[in-house]
Order: sequence, then C-alpha cells, then structure tokens
Amino acid sequence: MIKYLVIGDPIGHSRSPGMQNAAFESCGLGRPYGIRRVAREDLPAFFEFARTHLSGVNLTVPHKTMAAELVDEISPGAKECGSVNTLVIADGRIRGESTDGVGLERALLEVFRLGVSGKRILFCGAGGAARATAVHLARRGAREVNFINRTVEKAETLAALCRRAVPDVECECASPRDEIAARAMLERADVLIQATSLGLKPDDPPPFPPTWLRPGMPLRIFDTIYHPTPLQRYAAAAGIACAGGKEMLIHQGAASFTLWTGLPAPLEAMRRGFEEGTPGQ
Repeated sequence: MIKYLVIGDPIGHSRSPGMQNAAFESCGLGRPYGIRRVAREDLPAFFEFARTHLSGVNLTVPHKTMAAELVDEISPGAKECGSVNTLVIADGRIRGESTDGVGLERALLEVFRLGVSGKRILFCGAGGAARATAVHLARRGAREVNFINRTVEKAETLAALCRRAVPDVECECASPRDEIAARAMLERADVLIQATSLGLKPDDPPPFPPTWLRPGMPLRIFDTIYHPTPLQRYAAAAGIACAGGKEMLIHQGAASFTLWTGLPAPLEAMRRGFEEGTPGQ
C-alpha cells in the first residue's frame, strides 16, 4: 500500500521512488513509496487527501513555498527559509520540514570534502532551490553567501533572509548582465551552486557564458540538476571540479526517510536505488 509520495509538476523525471523504495525495502518495510503529479492549484486539495491517507510526502517544484503556508506545524528551519520539501503526517496533522539544506551540506562534504564553515558560497539562481538551502549554509558558518540572478530584486530578497538569520554573513547580488560584478564573485568563490532550472532540457544554455570559467581556477561547481548539463561539461573541459545533484538528492531523501521512520537511512541502498531505478519508478 502506498503511504508515501513524491509530488510535483512536472514529476516524471524524479528518481525519488526508486531511491526511497530501496531504503524502505532494505529496512524490511516493503515498497510503500509512489509518485504523483499535482498541479499548483490542486495542492490544497492534495493536503486534505494526505491527512487521512498518507504518512509522508516529498515535494518538489512548484510546491515548496506554498506548502509552507498549508502545514499545521513547521520546523524552525523550514519557517526561516519559507520552504518545505518534506511532510510528516500523523493523526491527521501535517508537519512541514526542509531537508534540502542539510542535503546540500552533506553532498558538498561527500563529493568535494568541503565543509561550508568560513567558505565563500555563490549561488547561480535565487529560486526555490537557492531559497531552500542558502539560509542553511549561512547558519552553518559560510563567510559569504552571494547570488547571481537575472532578477536582482529577487536575489536581494533572498540575501535579506540570510542576513536576518545570520546578521554578520556577507551577501552580494548581481545580474549575469553585470559581467564585472558577477565575474568578481565567481573568481573569489570557493563553491558555485548552480540552482537554476537551466540544464533540465538538453538544449538549455549554461546559466552564464562558459568563457567565465577560467581553466584551472580554484573553484568547485555543484549543479543541483542530477543529470549531465552543459555547465558540467564546460567545467570538466576547463579542469574545474564539478558534480551533479545526485548526492544532494540522496542526502535530503535520507533525512526525509529518518524523519518518517526514526531509522538511520541506508545510504548505499539508496544509491543503488537511484542508479538502478528509472525516472518515475
């Protein structure tokens, strides 16, 4: 019986079902995790269904911000960033959690051996993925949390959230059209988090001109999209350390699994489930 779901729109590309069912199965809990497309306007009705039929939900685009307004309870971290990616449901009540930040933090440690304390973090994008993670990295001691985004006002709103949470964190924002300011932030960054949707489609351009990637520059690039993208290819050609979003998905999913079950997440089983599963299954 399906008691857990991942929802979004679109959602057919998700690897969460294979990954989470591998975790449940590894712990002797069957395969209770499914997938459902839910349009933005249908989210309130879905919440009413979830109250009586489900034990947990993962949410992705476009639901994380609206979900923060619909839950009965919300964790301090999720409230602070205004984003929910995990619902924990018991006795008809829904608690909202955000595991994206810890997922990204653990992924950076996993793939780059990079702790965020004292580091200069640069986000490309200021949408849902950045909103769900930037405040967490600021709270974990990042020296700078900066943003390159087409709409600078949107980036400034996110920078204000970071400063409100951690008053002494340094935050700057620039449009990619402001090449001097954007490249200056890129040159001094320890890690670039590619947090736009560019790369989901095969013909998407990179989020900034590839000539900005100077060969051998001491930068790590973490692309939140977990299949190969143009940015990842350009980074590899320039000899820059780069990783896709697989480990972030696994670690945020592992944190969700523990919230639902109280059990340590079986990470190796989840990695196998990610690799062996097909999107949407």
